[in-house]
Amino acid sequence: MSQLKHTYAVIMAGGVGSRFWPMSRTAEPKQFLDILGIGRSLIRMTFDRLEQLVPADCILVVTNARYKDQVQAHLPRIPEENILCEPFMRNTAPCIAYANHVIAARDPKAAIVVAPSDHLILDETGFLNVCRRALDTTRNSQSLVTLGIQPTRPDTGYGYIQFEEPLDDDFPEVRPVKTFTEKPDVSTAEAFVASGEFCWNSGIFVWSLDNIQTAFEQHLPDIQAEFEGVDLNDAQSVASVYGNCENISIDYGIMEKASNVQVVLCDIGWSDLGTWGSLKEKLEADEAGNASAHVRLRAVDASNNLVVGTAPSTGKPKLVALKDLNGYIVVDTPHALLVCPAKDEQWIKELVGDLKRDEGEPLV
Repeated sequence: MSQLKHTYAVIMAGGVGSRFWPMSRTAEPKQFLDILGIGRSLIRMTFDRLEQLVPADCILVVTNARYKDQVQAHLPRIPEENILCEPFMRNTAPCIAYANHVIAARDPKAAIVVAPSDHLILDETGFLNVCRRALDTTRNSQSLVTLGIQPTRPDTGYGYIQFEEPLDDDFPEVRPVKTFTEKPDVSTAEAFVASGEFCWNSGIFVWSLDNIQTAFEQHLPDIQAEFEGVDLNDAQSVASVYGNCENISIDYGIMEKASNVQVVLCDIGWSDLGTWGSLKEKLEADEAGNASAHVRLRAVDASNNLVVGTAPSTGKPKLVALKDLNGYIVVDTPHALLVCPAKDEQWIKELVGDLKRDEGEPLV
């Protein structure tokens, strides 16, 4: 596939991924990890995917200032000036506003693909085709576009998008958006999936610079105004802007309020890898349902477990033996060991908060 002109990509890489503790920590969040054991980190996989769509010098990474060196190490082809450093986290709306203003100074006619740094997409060709369809949609309309994933189960960990009938029968996958719902309860998620009118919200967005700037002016004018006329090459100026920005996501701040949102329905082997359970679904399992990464697993009378170790720098991965263990998450790292029933994995995020309070940041 040829690369596109007047098109930019923005990789959002400032998160910590606390639900992937103890492998993902503040010092090395999950986007910098080779979680799948394939020799590439998640952020590198994201960059490689997007570079098939746009040149490396048109890919921007927005990350916390503390991760700048890690971004450069994982993405050596990206220009240093394309790494936009946030002084502290303010959620995705300020992150996107920051990138918008940098892009506006380079190409006012730009279209933009915005993607998280830590998602998995198995069908990369399908992803690129969907992005091209979304770019065509936003270039030929005033729409803000998001990618919607065909749901395979009533998952309560994802946001849902309700869509309407297509405006153009030639492109039935492109649908106007009716409603957004954040992480419903089980019964609501079951009703959503059964209706056939809902998809998962991927958190991947496509829009023209003009359309998203207009949306900020309408729905988040204070954030938009903060970035106007600011020297974004000056760290102190950026820190001042961020200090005044509301902590709000692009979903709450704009997408749920805007009337010009469309979704492109797709099935591209997507996962946000938000939990250990979502990782287990993407790993090959044995006949008893045990899956593993970075370990040599011996399981006896054990089933439906996930076992993850740390990739060895030399030699064979660590041998892990399980007996009479069923439905557990086991994660072994040099600094911590996690053993948790898979059904209770949401507790991990709570644990991280407790550890940060009691043990301090080095552990988390």
